[in-house]
Amino acid sequence: MLRTFLKSKIHRATVTESNINYVGSLTIDSYLMELSDIKEYEQIQVLNITNGERITTYAISGQRNSGVICANGAASHQIKVGDLVIILSYAQLDEKEIKIFKPNIVMVDKQNKPDITNDAERITVIASRMK
Repeated sequence: MLRTFLKSKIHRATVTESNINYVGSLTIDSYLMELSDIKEYEQIQVLNITNGERITTYAISGQRNSGVICANGAASHQIKVGDLVIILSYAQLDEKEIKIFKPNIVMVDKQNKPDITNDAERITVIASRMK
């Protein structure tokens, strides 16, 4: 039996752009995608802390180290510039994988830069990826 678990999380990112004319998706700084293990075109769930909206879309890679979080297409109706969001992706795991699996959680500061000081349990893991 497979169970669905949190695989990746970018916590409290600030939306920097909105582009209603783009075909869809959420553009994410490629460095944040790398740290959190979110792949381009992977399905993501976006939880809007500011207004309570939740949407499902897919990730596209933005300029590395730019801090970009851009709501594209229809997503821009629920996600506005300045909103705080949580970006999640999930994985299906079997019983063996569950025992060893740990999600990739990336805390960010107000400029969407990785902030490992607020996530003591993940400092070693995330810091090793930041090199």
